[in-house]
Amino acid sequence: MKDTIKGLIEDSIKTKERLLGTELGAIEKAALAIIESFNSGGKLLVFGNGGSAADSQHMAAELVGRFKRERKAFPAIALTTDTSIITAMANDYGFESIFARQVEALGKKGDIALAISTSGNSKNVIAGAKKAKSIGLKTIALAGGDGGMLKNECDISVIVDSKDTARIQESHAMVIHVICELVEKQFSK
Repeated sequence: MKDTIKGLIEDSIKTKERLLGTELGAIEKAALAIIESFNSGGKLLVFGNGGSAADSQHMAAELVGRFKRERKAFPAIALTTDTSIITAMANDYGFESIFARQVEALGKKGDIALAISTSGNSKNVIAGAKKAKSIGLKTIALAGGDGGMLKNECDISVIVDSKDTARIQESHAMVIHVICELVEKQFSK
């Protein structure tokens, strides 16, 4: 068991080292876009499926509440939390519409849409990003593998170079924490 544990931790470290080597600029751009939006009265809409839905909620909670510092609340909404909206949209329009419809209802020019997909190919996440772009939101992808189709739909893409969902999700959680810390630091000066 210890060898398995060691191997899994080492694999997680290697995944993050690849991220460190390739995605610093993209992470910085994502944080700066969110800071600029908040400075201009915009908000952050975050969405994804499964573990990425949990990551969306986690990010919104860190920004509305606090990450490490006491400061004003930031306007961040996870589009994964309202089961009445999600089930009504899935029933009436199809599951692919659940994020696009909410982005259309809640988003405005100057806002940010952060789309999370470990594969980069989740149809409803891509549809949400496309809708966001069509109404003037800046779009950020948090994806894995090669970024899938999502990377082509977003202004900024942070891609975790791995095909292992667990390693991608671990890295996404870290990227979310890095972004939250950068945003919070900017407003705590």
